[in-house]
Amino acid sequence: MATNLQIDDTLIAQAVRLGKHRTKKAAVTQALIDYIHRLEQDKIGSLFGTIDYDPTYDYKKQRARP
Repeated sequence: MATNLQIDDTLIAQAVRLGKHRTKKAAVTQALIDYIHRLEQDKIGSLFGTIDYDPTYDYKKQRARP
């Protein structure tokens, strides 16, 4: 899907240079991937304190070799 965006030339040039990308498209694609990963990590962080754990679970028993 072709998309036309007006992105600040200074920002895109800096992203291409710092990321050592060969094209503007590569820099924008990587930026979107990084943005999505960060948002997914934020979602995971919101789960802290909301998951109930079994107090009888013995992790050492699971590690034991037969």
